[in-house]
Amino acid sequence: MTNATNATARPQQLLSVFAGASFIIGIVIGIGIFRTPSLVASGVSSEAFFIAAWVLGGVVMLVGALCYAELGSAHPDAGGEYHYLTRAYGRPIGVLFAWARGTVIQTGAIAAVAFVYADYASNIIPLGPYSSAIHAVVGVVVITALNLIGTPQSARAQMILTVLTILALFAVVIAGFSTSGAAHPPVQSASQWGTFGLAMVFVLLTYGGWNEAAYLSGELKDVRRNMVRTLLLGTVVVTTLYVLANLAYLNVFGLEGLRKSSAVGADLMRAVAGDASAVVFSVIVCVCALSTLNATIFTGARAYYALGRDVPAIRKLGVWDEQGDKPANALLLQCAIALALLAFGSTTRDGFEAMVAYTAPVFWFFLLLVTISIFVFRRRGVELPYRMPLYPVPAIILGAAAVWMIYSSIAYAGVGSWVGVAVLLAGIPLVLLARNAPVAAE
Repeated sequence: MTNATNATARPQQLLSVFAGASFIIGIVIGIGIFRTPSLVASGVSSEAFFIAAWVLGGVVMLVGALCYAELGSAHPDAGGEYHYLTRAYGRPIGVLFAWARGTVIQTGAIAAVAFVYADYASNIIPLGPYSSAIHAVVGVVVITALNLIGTPQSARAQMILTVLTILALFAVVIAGFSTSGAAHPPVQSASQWGTFGLAMVFVLLTYGGWNEAAYLSGELKDVRRNMVRTLLLGTVVVTTLYVLANLAYLNVFGLEGLRKSSAVGADLMRAVAGDASAVVFSVIVCVCALSTLNATIFTGARAYYALGRDVPAIRKLGVWDEQGDKPANALLLQCAIALALLAFGSTTRDGFEAMVAYTAPVFWFFLLLVTISIFVFRRRGVELPYRMPLYPVPAIILGAAAVWMIYSSIAYAGVGSWVGVAVLLAGIPLVLLARNAPVAAE
């Protein structure tokens, strides 16, 4: 690990609004938009409800952005949600979250994205019977190495990858609208509301990742003004692209055809350009996955850094390397845990599905606590450079969505969700170590 001579170094405010928004867009627009639309279509009774579900997902992302803009502008820190939770509830809850993020939430997300990247990369460059596992490991190691070079380099790479991701999704949209919609079979109606809740689980999964903006607040230029700009720019771009992509899917397949597609993006490109487009589509998904992987690794290491900075027993994690302006030790530990989860996921039937189940209930539980912290800080009279409009409506909507997702993930995700909860509880000894540590002033 990096020498502790940089123990007093702190993150520099180097990120512009565009750079920050590119991280958010890169995290959110990953591989979900190429996998979940068929699952959403199975849970709705009409094309109008299908598009409404995606618009509603954008609304949840918007209210979440408003909530996080208030928190991030009032409490700018590279520790993000760890910083908010610690100041709202005390060190034990903050430490438990940092443990959960390091062992379940963020590393599970890194592994999940790596599995999808690996599956598509294997279609381009097959490496034998263990091709997917090899590609997944190489992807995590290479992107971690990029982040170890330094924040400016990873930020530039993120902007390039995000632009490529947006162009790739635009290519799918254009392909979908370039063909005149054929006569689609009639929709087999179901109850309008009976399965809409399950459809929204997949929609919100696809919108997931906007909250990572919390970990950019300590490195964003003029954060008190630019936090809300960064979040709103990211939200508008993501929602617009998602709605356009799903309108394109409907144009090609119709709702009933969309329900029958197991790989909607690949099927769309095949319908428009033939079988040869499968390789092109694999490249598109790989670019999207690498964009998400880079952004997730970048933000994930910041929570380890914040924890090490506050807990003397693991202070080496709190070392900020001035050469490259990055938390080097935190990046190395995060990589090691992600590789262990890749090994675990490789033993299951579907590594991606296993990682989603593993992370979901723990993630939404802490998001609920972050939402409640807004009310805690307001009650304490904390100075707010930015106040969300229509308070407390956005916070209430976000909290209700979190409760809904906790229930849904446990009800539908199966055993994997309970494994994640068990790993969360295994962090209690670390909480006991840190319970007497003072909370630093703002």
